[in-house]
Amino acid sequence: MPVRFHKMHGLKNDFVLLDLRHQDFQINTVTACQLAERHTGIGCDQVLVLRNPENDRQAAGFEIWNSDGSRAEQCGNGVRCIGLYLKMQSKTSTRKFLLGGPAGEVRVECLADGRVQVDMGAPVFEADDIPVNLQPDNGWYTLEIGHKKIQAGAVSMGNPHALVLVDSVENTDVARLGAAISGHSAFPEHCNAGFAEIIDRHNIRLRVFERGAAETLACGSGACAAMTILRRAGLIESTVNVTQAGGYLTIDWTGGENPVIMTGPATHIFEGNLI
Repeated sequence: MPVRFHKMHGLKNDFVLLDLRHQDFQINTVTACQLAERHTGIGCDQVLVLRNPENDRQAAGFEIWNSDGSRAEQCGNGVRCIGLYLKMQSKTSTRKFLLGGPAGEVRVECLADGRVQVDMGAPVFEADDIPVNLQPDNGWYTLEIGHKKIQAGAVSMGNPHALVLVDSVENTDVARLGAAISGHSAFPEHCNAGFAEIIDRHNIRLRVFERGAAETLACGSGACAAMTILRRAGLIESTVNVTQAGGYLTIDWTGGENPVIMTGPATHIFEGNLI
């Protein structure tokens, strides 16, 4: 039988969504790569897979497969797309959903203005939990890249992130530095590498080299990571617009163990059948 798929994007970070709660399809490293391939497949940064929920509170469980066939623990843009998809499929006026993902439960709400809001949980800064095998100096880690030393912040938003503060994201060699930081030995599980430019205390620009997908046009968890690292350093306020190539997200975090709230758009592009 044909398997229904949906093509979606959050700030042009694009996805193939497979709702396998009632469809039979075996997803693995090979099939994820085939679906993500932009010339011979459907094409996407990540494949989102919906599963049956683990309990009665959850609307669904989900998995994230990167374009290289590896697994991801979290994806903020993808979660917003899942929220929009569930709203589209709902026969009621339900706008709030609890999802079970690889990094734990996630709360999603489809707002009246068309945006989707996600409770991304509290950021984790402990080195062993990110994980990073260096010790920070006043919240920053020193990474040796080639013959240079780079200062980077690090945090887990359910997945590991590093962040470098730069004067200009446009003039940063994200492909080279991003790959070097993402695969650096300091990060035993590798990491997503972000590069942030502070415009003012309420606005930053960001580019992210994603672990398993290279640079994408937007990264939701990366936006949350950048905001929390910079907020913890006292460089920005508790509500910040994070602008990436695909658009902007609004990130709210009041500090401590309070959750990070991400708000932004999600778009359904088209649907079709795998045959």
